[in-house]
Amino acid sequence: MAKIYVASSWRNMFYEDVVAKLREFGHEVYDFRNPPHGKGGFMWKNLDPDFEKWSVADYKEGLKHPSSELQFQTDLDALHWADTCLLVLPCGRSAHTEAGWMKGMGKKTIVYIPQMQEPELMYKLFDLISDDLEEVNEFLNR
Repeated sequence: MAKIYVASSWRNMFYEDVVAKLREFGHEVYDFRNPPHGKGGFMWKNLDPDFEKWSVADYKEGLKHPSSELQFQTDLDALHWADTCLLVLPCGRSAHTEAGWMKGMGKKTIVYIPQMQEPELMYKLFDLISDDLEEVNEFLNR
């Protein structure tokens, strides 16, 4: 069975079902919404409800906040732990950065598209593109 880092977004409505299904298949799954440190998942709005109005200087300071540091290290540890990344669309920049990092480290990287998105040419870098978790599971069990 695989050790899977699920890269996605807080706004992704498919995320919870994907995590549950992967676990049902018997895989170990890192869930950024419920990280092992037990303090809940990281959200910028928890640092500052007005984070969307930040300047670049504010953003750089926000990256130094203890909550930011904790979640970054937790996610990075999980990236090292995992042997597979499942990029669940739709998602944003952080998830794509995580998927790129995983592929660059030579780890399996899969794009899961539960609902068609705009096509992306550079997904050809990854190992599998699928809209079917059964197909993903079969690929992982090869």
